[in-house]
Amino acid sequence: MAVESNREIGQAGNASNRVPAVQLEGVTKRFADVTAVAGIDLEIADGEFFSMLGPSGSGKTTTLRMIAGFEEPTSGRILLHGRDITGVPPFDRDVNTVFQDYALFPHMSVADNVGYGLVVRKVARSERSRRVEEALRMVRLEDYGARRPSQLSGGQRQRVALARALVNRPRVLLLDEPLGALDLKLREEMQIELKAIQQQVGITFIYVTHDQEEALTMSDRLAVFNAGRIEQVGSPADVYEHPATTFVAGFVGTSNLLTGDVAVAVIGEPGVYTVRPEKIRIADVGTEPESDEASAVGRIRDVVYVGPDTRYIVALEVGGELVVTQQNLETSSMEALATQGRSVRLIWKRRHVLSLATSEK
Repeated sequence: MAVESNREIGQAGNASNRVPAVQLEGVTKRFADVTAVAGIDLEIADGEFFSMLGPSGSGKTTTLRMIAGFEEPTSGRILLHGRDITGVPPFDRDVNTVFQDYALFPHMSVADNVGYGLVVRKVARSERSRRVEEALRMVRLEDYGARRPSQLSGGQRQRVALARALVNRPRVLLLDEPLGALDLKLREEMQIELKAIQQQVGITFIYVTHDQEEALTMSDRLAVFNAGRIEQVGSPADVYEHPATTFVAGFVGTSNLLTGDVAVAVIGEPGVYTVRPEKIRIADVGTEPESDEASAVGRIRDVVYVGPDTRYIVALEVGGELVVTQQNLETSSMEALATQGRSVRLIWKRRHVLSLATSEK
């Protein structure tokens, strides 16, 4: 079966000297006087679900397009499983791309859409039918082959686009914000499905997104892009729990930054520090922190009730603000909102305070 052969490819790739699936060496891309990608180095392991995360204009999509062959690097090299593919046309690279707009042919059936690439490659009809069936089974659409795209939901159309890419058995699948057009509930369901499909087929997925939750949910590792550079590469837990720079701390999750006089007053020494909102607890003003804890007194300026959690914005007596997130295990919306204006002491473990480097531009 195609699923088994793809998994074998991934395992073989890992066994053979652990050659990276994709390797970027000093890759730069300039458009006239604009530097979209500023000399990045990156290695993506074979069989990995790797995300490129960053805001619009950070260089992540341009990097993906250079891996696909749709853009040519201004300088640097791109290697695919050890082979230098810099300058190689897209159709000669063992990669496929899934786009946000699906790009399905409306006049073709689902099966014909999935098998279109095999027709172009002149794969025999019997082999083509077998591989289309397998690809549709992978994405749980085996009974939808005769339908047209207009008869499918957004999530089903996205799965058809995925099947069309997988049927060609690429060693690397590139996904350019593929869930961006879906509503929140469907997007969350598709995140779980995409990860499950990637684990099933065992090939390398490189996923571009500006949505931090998507990247944290699905990735084995991720790279955080900013202004054409990579600020940090690591596992989701690593990047969230140990952000390397102020940009990463602010972009990946909600972050509290303590700087200047506020940092000196709260932490005891100058610098730039962060503590995540969920690491802080709210106590009465008179509560004394333990020896391994830090604290600050303030007034709850605003309360945002979001169902399972409540977000408290606390104005500190020493200046600045801290955001605190608490689960609503026993708290109702009325009880949460009633705390607005109350003086409180915020307490957190000292080990949860991280010292940050400032992001370089």
